[in-house]
Amino acid sequence: MCGIIALLLADEDAWVNQLLFDGLTVLQHRGQDAAGMVTADRMRLHLRKENGMVSDIFQNQHMTELRGNIGLGHVRYPTAGSSSCAEAQPLYTNYPHGICVAHNGNLTNTDELYSQMIDKQRHVNTDSDSEILLNYFAESLNKHQRISVDAVDKEKAIVDAVFDTCTDVMEQCRGGYATVYLINGVGLVGFRDPNGIRPLVVGCRSNDPKDDGEIWTAQSMQQHTRNKKLDYCLASESVAIDTLGFQLVRDVRAGEAFFVDMNTGQCHFRTCKKDVVTSPCIFEYVYFARPDSIMDGVSVYESRLNMGEKLAAKIKRVYKDHDIDVVIPIPETARTSALQAAHYLDRPFREGFVKNRYIARTFIMPGQAKRKKSVRLKLNTIRREFAGKNVLLVDDSIVRGTTANEIVQMARDAGARKVYFCSAAPPIRYPNIYGIDIPTRKELIAYERNEEEIAAKIGCDWVMYQDLEDLELSIKEAAPADEPLTKFDTSCFSGTYVTGEKMNDPYFTRLFALRNEDAKQSRNTGDGGGMMDLGTSTKPKQSNNGCESVQNNNGKGDMSRSNSCEAIQNS
Repeated sequence: MCGIIALLLADEDAWVNQLLFDGLTVLQHRGQDAAGMVTADRMRLHLRKENGMVSDIFQNQHMTELRGNIGLGHVRYPTAGSSSCAEAQPLYTNYPHGICVAHNGNLTNTDELYSQMIDKQRHVNTDSDSEILLNYFAESLNKHQRISVDAVDKEKAIVDAVFDTCTDVMEQCRGGYATVYLINGVGLVGFRDPNGIRPLVVGCRSNDPKDDGEIWTAQSMQQHTRNKKLDYCLASESVAIDTLGFQLVRDVRAGEAFFVDMNTGQCHFRTCKKDVVTSPCIFEYVYFARPDSIMDGVSVYESRLNMGEKLAAKIKRVYKDHDIDVVIPIPETARTSALQAAHYLDRPFREGFVKNRYIARTFIMPGQAKRKKSVRLKLNTIRREFAGKNVLLVDDSIVRGTTANEIVQMARDAGARKVYFCSAAPPIRYPNIYGIDIPTRKELIAYERNEEEIAAKIGCDWVMYQDLEDLELSIKEAAPADEPLTKFDTSCFSGTYVTGEKMNDPYFTRLFALRNEDAKQSRNTGDGGGMMDLGTSTKPKQSNNGCESVQNNNGKGDMSRSNSCEAIQNS
């Protein structure tokens, strides 16, 4: 799972770097493994990417090199490939134009696409499916673009080439993805996969005081830019658009692409894949998204309130004479659902755990050992809220059970008489193949276990899960009446994959070989293993982890390879 952002400012002399930095900071919850930023200034691209947190990667000396009024940003947690700095994004290819990509999601037909790129003599340097997506886009754009001397026809030719390229990508690249591209000297492109699995929203703002109070729509935004330019922002979540002072226009729809021409300022929406059914990843609402975000018209906060209400109704139905004394959330994501559950159970809501905010989110920390070790570093108990009480703990989900087991033990150590554990999500019994690190069935605590066995495994008195139907209703009820949601990607709960994969497909056998914990550790310690090892072992070894680093150290233009800050010239 990753966070992506793209910005274009109308003022050609403005710098977009601070806005990208602030946007990435707001999206940091979507990945803490690596971060990167690329900007363009008068046909020259400037790139900085590295493993680590946003605040650590971008220092003053890096920000001054990231010049230009257009750029992309990315925060990453790896679900494919390795944790190598080479796979930090944005990624770049020089032909045609010079194209950079920031990608959130996962492709499911990477072997097939990789072979096509090799046949086209395109070089793929990393194990990242994002690089394949970049090269496929570049190859298709090169096929569709045409030269025109007439100004009006030239603009139309650019627009048609971009959207025809997006159509090609959507027709050939299977999986769940939201992606943004910077085409050097041309503009910004963003699109979602034909099922709308991964999120992407668009916003804008005007620097003209006459536009104060304007409520922007996709139509008014396109009409307005015929006369003057706007600032544009694309992001994984609306919270980034809000924070940066942009107005949320709407979601990029499933199978739709958005393009803004950096030379004219004109923006365009186009449906590139028709007859689609929007099927957003339901786990975004459960866990990944911030509660103050709006996705596909749904307030994440409101959907989580509904989850808590339905969870409480199930407890009342199953345990009519329950002896719960207090409801305590597992910070942070479950707080909203726990608050509403406590209200409907007519029991006090208490903060029993205090979170250390400077520890990464446990579920998306690389490596099982790190996840387990970090739980007690991340959380500490307020003993008086547990001592002598029957405690209902509410979490957003239970994945491997590592965190849940540690938390239950912490509650008992704090003096709880009984510990009950509720999940706002159903049991996770299947791998996720669209960009979330739920990789193999055997690593999931709910795999081939019922609720009684799970309760015994994590050490609680009983465990209760949300019903899948209730989870879907929680989101549907929060959707606007004029844009209802009827379908979701629920694959990690139901085993039904909206792109058609089946659990007995060879793909899942290869996925297990690639993504199990031992394979991840092997890759990250340099022992081999990677995406293209699945039957295609012809890729070259990377030097210096694939990170070509360039920094202007002395202020006089001398370039030394030292810190992953690249200046890329499109010649």
